[in-house]
Amino acid sequence: MGAQNEKNRGKKGFKPLYWVAAAAAGCVNGLFGGGGGMLIVPLLSGAGLEVKKAHATAVAVILPLCLVSAVIYIVKGIFDLHLTLCVGGGVVAGGILGALLLKKAGGFWLSLFFYAVMIAAGAKMVAA
Repeated sequence: MGAQNEKNRGKKGFKPLYWVAAAAAGCVNGLFGGGGGMLIVPLLSGAGLEVKKAHATAVAVILPLCLVSAVIYIVKGIFDLHLTLCVGGGVVAGGILGALLLKKAGGFWLSLFFYAVMIAAGAKMVAA
């Protein structure tokens, strides 16, 4: 029974925290055009969800969020169609490759890589 409660902790617990983190992820995505996953992944894995499931869940949640943000940017005229078409193919290919690699990556190495990328991105932004 205790193992079952521990297994369900990531699915049923911390609901107010999930809502706050989800709102923060939406805000980050709206402000920066992406990046909500950097909040969602640590929250979900910290709440007991397996690392791979946390990453997969973040991607599934962020996709519709990105679409909503994209529509708002298009409506407001903050959008470059040529650039989007040029970059879009690489983003789709990278997304497919990343999803395939997620299946093969170990949880420890996935977390290590994720946090290294987050630290590098933060350092670059501070230096810019």
